[in-house]
Amino acid sequence: MKNEAIAVIGWIALVQGGLGAGGRLFGDGPWGLLQKWWDVPTAGYIALFTAGVVLAAWAENAKQRAKAKA
Repeated sequence: MKNEAIAVIGWIALVQGGLGAGGRLFGDGPWGLLQKWWDVPTAGYIALFTAGVVLAAWAENAKQRAKAKA
């Protein structure tokens, strides 16, 4: 259960960071929900994307290790 929650948080962070950075770099402003509440700089969106990748990959890897043990 814990790994699934971390995976969901990781995927959400990955998507929001990607949308924000993509909108800042290739559009007129950030896309996604975060821009409605906070003014996050481009580096913040990239850091959020990176953290999301790390969390999602770690959780997915942990799920696979748990399946292999069972």
